[in-house]
Amino acid sequence: MLKKIGFIPLRKGSKGVINKNKRKMVGRPLFTWVLGEAIFSNLDVVYVYTDDQDIIDFVNNEYHWTDKVKVLFRSVESASDTASTEFTILEFCDKIKYDFDVFCLLQATSPFTTRTDINACLEKVVEDFDSALTVVNTYRFLWNENGTPINYNPLNRPRRQDFEGLLVENGAVYTITKEALQKSKNRLGDKIGIVKMPEDSLLEIDSESDWIAVEQLLIERQKRNKCPKKITHLVLDVDGVFTDGAIAYSKDGELSKTFDMRDGMGLEILRQFNVEVIVMTSEQSELVEKRMQKLKIEHVFLGVKDKFALLNHIAIEKNISLDNMAYMGDDVNDLTNICSVGWSLAPNNAMDIVRQHADFVLSKNSGAGAIREACQFIFNYNKRF
Repeated sequence: MLKKIGFIPLRKGSKGVINKNKRKMVGRPLFTWVLGEAIFSNLDVVYVYTDDQDIIDFVNNEYHWTDKVKVLFRSVESASDTASTEFTILEFCDKIKYDFDVFCLLQATSPFTTRTDINACLEKVVEDFDSALTVVNTYRFLWNENGTPINYNPLNRPRRQDFEGLLVENGAVYTITKEALQKSKNRLGDKIGIVKMPEDSLLEIDSESDWIAVEQLLIERQKRNKCPKKITHLVLDVDGVFTDGAIAYSKDGELSKTFDMRDGMGLEILRQFNVEVIVMTSEQSELVEKRMQKLKIEHVFLGVKDKFALLNHIAIEKNISLDNMAYMGDDVNDLTNICSVGWSLAPNNAMDIVRQHADFVLSKNSGAGAIREACQFIFNYNKRF
């Protein structure tokens, strides 16, 4: 078996968009979009190579449910503004002593990359090529600065459907064999295969307006991919869903949260109809742990920062689709899940951006019967199956 590794280089800071790699894109740190897809691809190991201690800590704490992710500290030289990606690749390869057969460079600034794109590039290398890259078929008309056309005759302007266009490198995925990499000292070898990605993936995040455009396109992609089925699993956030979001603190830490007893009864009724309940929260809370034990909810995940990656992991483990899941959340860190599952629900007092993209906004507020109302919605919806 060929050993296939992924490589995601990340630098601290950013000039165009401040802290770009760590900034939340649809509620997730930007780099986790490609990292999550890499985890679920056919890569055997995925390396995050960075000089940012925050990212190192995040990766080490977050992806304990998989053994595919490793993080290494990159040198000051390779993290400088003048260092090329090739310099960084070769430094990394020397560090791990070229312990791979196929190398896959993944760019964190390409959040449209999917596991399908990664696998397609890997297949190209395994089959007939020594390297491969992702491209976009663009139908733009190109010109030289001297006013001459590059790819069409302006006196015979073709219709889009009759125009082959051009293939443009989008910088998302590059794969290469170890032998070709050692020979060329480059991300590409001599015999190069191409994998086409959607035209949206040509967008680069170099400014705030780019960020806004990419984020909106990602939201629409996630929502467009939904195909709601019978709900077999209900996934719930805690603060702002089970509770009203308020927490009482003492000098010793978290003191109390308030839960609605009616929500517990709704979940009990739902479980009687074989809908499994899962709790997923970004907080580490002993109070939450105790309450979920009382409610006899077995699957409770605390301290989760990349909720979408974990949701995918759960779906694969249980051999179900995200379309079989309902998700209820209230804030921006729930947004990707809200946009991706079969049915998403939001309490009436959820943040505006969550209410905007949820499939169903409940009439009840969080901590005041919203979960009970969601359970009734699911019960009624599942009757059609």
